[in-house]
Amino acid sequence: MFTRRTFLKYTGGTVLTLFAVNRFGVPVAIAQIPGGSLDPALVAKFQTPLLIPPVMPKAARFIQMGGKRVDYYEVALRQFSQQILPAGLPATKVWGYGAVAAAGRRGLLLHNAPSLTIEASWNTPVRVKWINDLKDDAGNFLPHLLPVDPTLHWANPPGGSAGRDTRPSFGSTPAPYTGPVPMVTHVHGAVGVGDESDGYAEAWYLPDASDIPADYAREGRWYQFFAGKAQQKFGATWGPGFATCQYPNLNRASTLWYHDHSLGMTRLNVYAGPAGFYIIRGGPAGDAALLDTRFGTPALLPGPAPRENDKFPPNKTYYEIPLAIQDRSFNADGSLFYPDSRAFFDEIAGPFIPDSDIAPLWNPEFFGNMLMVNGSTWPFHTVEQVRYRLRLLNGCQSRFLILDFNAIPGVEVWQIGNEGGFLAAPVNLTADHGNRLLMGLAERVDLIVDFSQVPPGNYVLANVGPDEPFGGGEPDVDFDIADPDSTGQIMQLRVVPALAVDPSTPPQFLQLPAIMPLPEASVTRPLVLLEEMSAFFADAPAEALLGTLAGDPGEAPAAWNKRLWMEPVSENPALGATEVWELYNATGDAHPMHIHEVAFEVIDRQDIFVDEQAETIQLAPGSLPTPAEPWETGFKDTVIAYPGQVTRLRAQFNTPGQFVWHCHIVEHEDNEMMRPYRIGPLQPGQPD
Repeated sequence: MFTRRTFLKYTGGTVLTLFAVNRFGVPVAIAQIPGGSLDPALVAKFQTPLLIPPVMPKAARFIQMGGKRVDYYEVALRQFSQQILPAGLPATKVWGYGAVAAAGRRGLLLHNAPSLTIEASWNTPVRVKWINDLKDDAGNFLPHLLPVDPTLHWANPPGGSAGRDTRPSFGSTPAPYTGPVPMVTHVHGAVGVGDESDGYAEAWYLPDASDIPADYAREGRWYQFFAGKAQQKFGATWGPGFATCQYPNLNRASTLWYHDHSLGMTRLNVYAGPAGFYIIRGGPAGDAALLDTRFGTPALLPGPAPRENDKFPPNKTYYEIPLAIQDRSFNADGSLFYPDSRAFFDEIAGPFIPDSDIAPLWNPEFFGNMLMVNGSTWPFHTVEQVRYRLRLLNGCQSRFLILDFNAIPGVEVWQIGNEGGFLAAPVNLTADHGNRLLMGLAERVDLIVDFSQVPPGNYVLANVGPDEPFGGGEPDVDFDIADPDSTGQIMQLRVVPALAVDPSTPPQFLQLPAIMPLPEASVTRPLVLLEEMSAFFADAPAEALLGTLAGDPGEAPAAWNKRLWMEPVSENPALGATEVWELYNATGDAHPMHIHEVAFEVIDRQDIFVDEQAETIQLAPGSLPTPAEPWETGFKDTVIAYPGQVTRLRAQFNTPGQFVWHCHIVEHEDNEMMRPYRIGPLQPGQPD
């Protein structure tokens, strides 16, 4: 079989080609792996104008008990066709969120993938009725668009109340699941959110369809418990096919996003489309808190951004734009392609159950052979010779992105924020970091891109990240960059003269809001990232795992203990406690690690020594910590944990309840690289 030094490269045809490195260091094609039947070379680039997501309309605004204003939304997940590929190619059947009620007559009741942006105000709660409307016109459930592997630890509706949220037992390899689809929505990055509103993976629910089999579980193990909490806390009623969640919006002003989080199905559900931006504005760390250091007066960032009730298509120019970058593959009929066999990854075609430990459909990673931005493959956008504010999301499956602005002459790129809001100070990516930007899965960045010195013309924003798992390092030195004819291109920027003088503050003169550091930690918690290899096939990943370490790796080799999703909580911070979490990466790949409910500080990283035979880890002799990168200052909710290193974080745990932490390579998350954690004591009546 193939080692972890094998990797995928996209050929000019309709297949992916698997390569290995021979003893001379030369890539050699060793197998062809079926891909989507639509050849990327046949998809014209830069034909479709960029869609800038409109703002989700509110269904109502009301005053809750205590006098606080609440913005209320009713949002349904539905199936529809969307023109993702350029005109002339077939439309694609996808899923997406959209409002089903609007308070204003101009409210946009539009379903799209990515979905409309929820605009929130700091310290003003948002309440959303999330509706699973994956039904046809007759009220019958719609099956999944993609192949569902029922052998993982997953929602498992066919298991009924006793077998839901388990890894079912099979006597032989089963067919893909084709029943009703679970849904539960997570607002990624939200802090201060009760666990009932966090999108816990076992709080899923099926659509309220007329043909759900009688023996199926209609909701996850935690659904009813959280329904009771929602009723008690804010008077919301849950019912068949929906849940109502409330978000206090206590984050610093920042870019969040929302997406499905169903147990063992996140990779598939999100690939089908349901995701959107969620932007918090205002407050003590909002745009109004920035100063222009030239004059000591309030600074002005590029704008405007889309607003609720704007016309659609818009009749104005936006200078603040959210960009969701995702990778996909397609079939010739326009349908989404996702592997329906483990053989796609490493040619393992069986045996599976009961003769091996390899899941029949799950792939350890997936890399689409086309990039899309805001729901269109390789779009273009016209920009003036002024500054723009771009809020970016890496919404790919397994792909790390390295955005490369070097093909845009005269451009200057500054990063001013990340997932937790504004940085400590602006970072000049052009002058100090080679005009490049690394983005792990689910990371967001807030950029100011200055086109004022760019000659008019058409330019490509490139991607020089790899078409394979990322392990750190430099493009073209430590790894081959993405295919320059396909996944190495993101979108086209068409630069034209400015229509007016740019009033925004140059980023080098921005004074960003002060960052209040977290208290010193009272607990240091060593944790480990693992990859479990098959006992039946050589060098074949069977699952990705998290675990704990026994002992202090700084003193002596510490043994790791693997932890599965089903095992009891092992991370249980006290309410209000500040802890340091040490993420020891014993795998060969980088992992984007996300902790629900908290915004954390990245402290440092340090080299480690991993003894795979003894299953121990210790700090590498003579190694010293290296501080967080300049773009990691302030607060984050997702961090890159590099192989062969420990990544240290500091977080304060202020909201009691049941949450999760996991890798955001969604293929890993869906096969055991996610663990529950609890803040504070057990809750009376919570599920076992």
